Amino acid sequence: MDPTSTIFSFLSVLLFGSTTNFNHDFPSESCHFPAIFNFGASNSDTGGYAAAFIQLQSPNGNTFFGMPAGRFCDGRLIVDFTAESLDLPFLSSYLNSLAINFSHGADFATATSTIRLPMADVVPYGHASPFYLPLQYLQFAQFKNRSQIIRRHGKRNICKSNAKALYTFDIGQNDLTQSLFLNMTIVQVIAAIPDIVNHFSDIIKNLYDLGARSFWVYNTRPLGCFPKILISFPLAEKDSVGCAKPYNLLAQRFNAELKNALARLRIEFPLATIVYVDLYSALYSLYTHPTKNGFEHPLVACCGYGGKYNYSEEAICGGKISVNGKNITVGSCKDPSVRVSWDGVHFTEAANKFAFDLVSSGDFSDPPIPLKLACHPR
Repeated sequence: MDPTSTIFSFLSVLLFGSTTNFNHDFPSESCHFPAIFNFGASNSDTGGYAAAFIQLQSPNGNTFFGMPAGRFCDGRLIVDFTAESLDLPFLSSYLNSLAINFSHGADFATATSTIRLPMADVVPYGHASPFYLPLQYLQFAQFKNRSQIIRRHGKRNICKSNAKALYTFDIGQNDLTQSLFLNMTIVQVIAAIPDIVNHFSDIIKNLYDLGARSFWVYNTRPLGCFPKILISFPLAEKDSVGCAKPYNLLAQRFNAELKNALARLRIEFPLATIVYVDLYSALYSLYTHPTKNGFEHPLVACCGYGGKYNYSEEAICGGKISVNGKNITVGSCKDPSVRVSWDGVHFTEAANKFAFDLVSSGDFSDPPIPLKLACHPR
C-alpha cells in the first residue's frame, strides 16, 4: 500500500476527533478590542517584507490602495477586513520605519515566514524570510516593553493595552511548501507536522505569559488549488474541481494537528479564548461553487503570464519578462473582483473578503465563536 494513502487514512479521525460540544449561548455584548497584534506570513503581511527587503510593484495594491501597499494582493487582506470590522485602522508593519502610529496594534507578519526556523535559504541568498514565528514573538515582546517606556514619557501613539487586544495568526503554509520545494516527499513533510505544531503551541503559551488572552488562529489554505502547486506538480492526482488532491490532503493533515493542539491549549488555559478558524473550508467553496459565489476561473492566476493556469516562476506579478523579444510587465486580469487567485499563490481582495465574511461569523470556528465575541472564553 502507498504510505501516503496509509497516513491519510487516519485523517478523518484527526479532523473530527477533538471536536467538543460547546454551548452556543454567547454573551450578547461585543468585545471592544483596542488593538490587533498579527503574526504570520504573506497572507497577512501589510508591509513587513517590502519594508525589510523588496518593494512590490504595480498592479499589487491597485484595486483598493491605487498603488502597491506592501501586500501580496490587488487590495486588502483578511487582516485588513478584520481591522475594519472592529472599527480599527489598518495595521502598520512592525518593520516599517515610516509607520508613525502603533496605537491600535502592529503586524509582525512577513512574506515567506515559517513557524520553525526556515529550511530554505533566507534573503538575500534565497527567498525565505528570516523573521520566523519565534522572532516575531521576540519582536512583540520588545514592542511591549518599549511601548511601556514610551508611554511613561507621555507619548500616545503606542498601544496601551496588550491584554485586551486580539491576537491573530495566519502562518504554517510556508512550512509545508518550503519543504516540498526542497524535494521532500509528502510523507516526509507529514512526519514533521507534529513538531511544527508544537512550535506554534509554544508561541501561544509564551504570549499568554505576556498577558495575551484572545487568540484567533487561521488554519492553512487549500494548497492543492494554487496555480504554483498545479504547475510544480503536474502529475499529482486531481480532485473533482481540478485541485491537486495530495497537497490538499497535506494541508488538511496540518489543519487537523493544529485543531487538536488548540483544543489542548484551551484546556490548559481556561481563562483564554483560543479559536481555531477553518479558512480552508471557506476558501475551498470558491473552487467547488465559483459561479454561485460570483467568481470565475478559480484555478487561473489573475496576475501572471503563460499556460493553463496563467502562472510561471519566471513571470511574477508586476515583474518584467521578454515575450517575442519585447519586454513587457506582468499585469492584472481585466476584473480581479471575480477572480480567486491573485498571483498563483495569494488570493484576490474579493476572495479575501468572501472568506472573511464567512469565517468572522463563527460558523467555521471551533469553538463556534464569532470574531466580535472572541474575548469571551469557552
